[in-house]
Order: sequence, then C-alpha cells, then structure tokens
Amino acid sequence: MAMANTSPLARRMPLVAGYVRWMDRLSRSAAYLAAVMFIAGVAAICHMVFVRYVLGMSTSWQTEFTIFSVTGAMLMGSPYVLMTGGHVAITLLPDMVGGIGQRIMQWIASLFGLAFCAALTYGSWVYGAEAWHGQWTTGTVWNPPLWPALVPVALGSTLLTLQYVAEMLRGGE
Repeated sequence: MAMANTSPLARRMPLVAGYVRWMDRLSRSAAYLAAVMFIAGVAAICHMVFVRYVLGMSTSWQTEFTIFSVTGAMLMGSPYVLMTGGHVAITLLPDMVGGIGQRIMQWIASLFGLAFCAALTYGSWVYGAEAWHGQWTTGTVWNPPLWPALVPVALGSTLLTLQYVAEMLRGGE
C-alpha cells in the first residue's frame, strides 16, 4: 500500500486520522535515524580500510559494527518505505483483476504482511530480552553485548507493524 489521500474512515473518525498522521511522522523520524545508522556503518568501513591498509594495523570492531548498524538501518527505515510505497511489488494479477477483486487482494496481502511483521516484532523483543537478561555477547574478538544490536531490530519491526495498521486504516491506494 502506498501513502494515499485520507480514507473515508479517517475522515469520519478523527482518532483514526490522528493515528495515521502520528505514525507517518514517527516513520519519517525513524527513516532519519536509519540514515544516520547507515552513515555510521559506512564511516566504520572507511575507518577499517584506513586502519588496515594505510596504517597496516589490524581491526576488531568495524565489520561487526557495520553489520549491526546497517541491519538496524534497514529495519528502522522499513516503515517509511511502506508508507511511501517504495517497496518492490508485483502487481500484474491485481491490476488485471481490478475493482473489488484488487481491493480484496490488497487486503489479504496486507493481512499477511501484518501477521508476519507482528510475529517478527514478538520474536525480536523476546530475543532482545533474552540477550539482556542472559548478558549475551557476540563471542567475537570485539565481544560487545548483543542486546544493543537487537534493539533497532525490535523497534524497526514494531514500527513496521504499526505502520501496516496505519496503511490499512488509510485505505490503500
């Protein structure tokens, strides 16, 4: 679903319209945070290249930091991508069906997407809590605690789930 005009439901119910606007603002903010996380990952790789190939020293944290920051950026930016319709979609069959059939197919796809994101949200928060309580580390040379790397995954999947709800309330395209 792409960001569209206000749905009839949102026009009739100001609370729904408020939720959709709030989620849109939150998704934009998360996209800015995702951009910062991505830039941090790029900077870490540049630092690694400089230290390793210019100074001739070994590195210990840059690769792992980049994996965590770019993965977190992907999930933190996903609600914005859903909101703007920037995701890749194959619409051949819905476009051929058109009308009510297209709307039904969009709703079914949205429900599946919402269910998947809700399951991912639940699993990521459980995994993050286990990492926090178990004081898990990555087990690498750098060996940082694992939970800070899992927080953006849990937050991003939570925001994506909430944005799915907003898109369904918005009413689609």
